Amino acid sequence: MRFRFVTLAGLSVLVVAITVSLVFLGRTPSVDELRAEAGLNGKRSLRIGVKFDQPGIAERQPDGTFTGFDIEIAYLVAEDLGFRRNEVEFYQIQSEDRERMQAETPDGANVVIVDLVIASFSITEERKSTPGVSFSAPYLYTEQSVLTLGDHPPVATLDDLRGKRVCSLATATSATAAAAAGNIVQSQLTISECVKALRAGQVEAVSTDAAILGGIRAKNPDLRHWDIGLTTTEAYGINVGENDALLQLVNLSLWHSREDPDDARWEEAFDRNIRSSVPHNPGVPLARPEQPQVDKPEVREWFSGGLG
Repeated sequence: MRFRFVTLAGLSVLVVAITVSLVFLGRTPSVDELRAEAGLNGKRSLRIGVKFDQPGIAERQPDGTFTGFDIEIAYLVAEDLGFRRNEVEFYQIQSEDRERMQAETPDGANVVIVDLVIASFSITEERKSTPGVSFSAPYLYTEQSVLTLGDHPPVATLDDLRGKRVCSLATATSATAAAAAGNIVQSQLTISECVKALRAGQVEAVSTDAAILGGIRAKNPDLRHWDIGLTTTEAYGINVGENDALLQLVNLSLWHSREDPDDARWEEAFDRNIRSSVPHNPGVPLARPEQPQVDKPEVREWFSGGLG
């Protein structure tokens, strides 16, 4: 009789445990489940599309390596996804290819479909509605500004450049604002081409994000960087393409970076790559010095103390 009672009691506990587990599993996926769904299991490298001519944000060095804030954010996310630094592959990507996630091989001869795009890619409603684009939570806030030759008269707003030729990146949000102010927008594929056009006298100014122009000004002290007083915030996000599981994992990485008091990777990346340019850009806010707020994804995690 006692044996039967123990058996039934044990069975009841087992049924309750299974029921609770199934309900819990049905509510939120685990990290391991998301990794499998995202196609990360067994993956030997993580391909990331980045810019290559933006000092302080993403710049390709003569030895082929990449440096900058976006690069360090890429390493941060890759580490949390389970990839070592030597397992991260960077491919340079043009602005108009960020939505398609099509980058280039180092020789520029072939197209590479990347896993992530971390390339000073501003989140907009139009881009969010584009097929194949899924943005992470923002990882940096900046704003638009203007770069001119050092002897240029002061520029307080884009209206001061009305009727003037202003260079901007193709498909960039800054081009829209410049056109609305009556600037004659000349688009280039890269920001370095815009700077060349500025030095050659082909354009009056260069307009793009302050975080980008701040790094350029730091390396080119003969140029002048202007705060044009725009209130619109540029929020950089990571494009993961049509991979919802990967999106959850990327957001989880950004959430941990934001909320973990012992995780200083974002702050250190900001100090090295953006804050270091502040003295070279007096009077121009380059970017907000704190990581943007991130909503915690509905993901189950295992910690040493149990399920979190």
